[in-house]
Amino acid sequence: MDKIDFKDVHSMIGTEMQINGNVTLKGGLIVYGKIYGDVSTEGPMRVATTGTVIGNISASDIHINGRVEGNVTVANRAVLGEKSVLIGDLVYHSLLIEEGAQFEGKCDLSNSKTVLPKEPNLFTSKGPAETY
Repeated sequence: MDKIDFKDVHSMIGTEMQINGNVTLKGGLIVYGKIYGDVSTEGPMRVATTGTVIGNISASDIHINGRVEGNVTVANRAVLGEKSVLIGDLVYHSLLIEEGAQFEGKCDLSNSKTVLPKEPNLFTSKGPAETY
């Protein structure tokens, strides 16, 4: 698997910085501080060990080493590092989960060419005979 290319990342949220509100940008982003709001970027995103995002994330790629509480959607690769905590659903094209990563949610494989039909969840209170 190829590594996520962070060489053209020009935006950073420092360890002393906290943003309350949504963040939208075209380039990449590295988060060392805290964001309380949704993040949307066309570039790659990294949440460092000291970083926290409480909100949904949409990016081309993501590498999480810190804490994310929200749904994450990436067009390409998602990496959950060994110190990461992700509480939310994850939509990805390629996924790497390192030993030690904590993840609470569901994963969905995204493929722009093929959309797979979802099968009913047989473990819900709704019976298997019901459609979703």
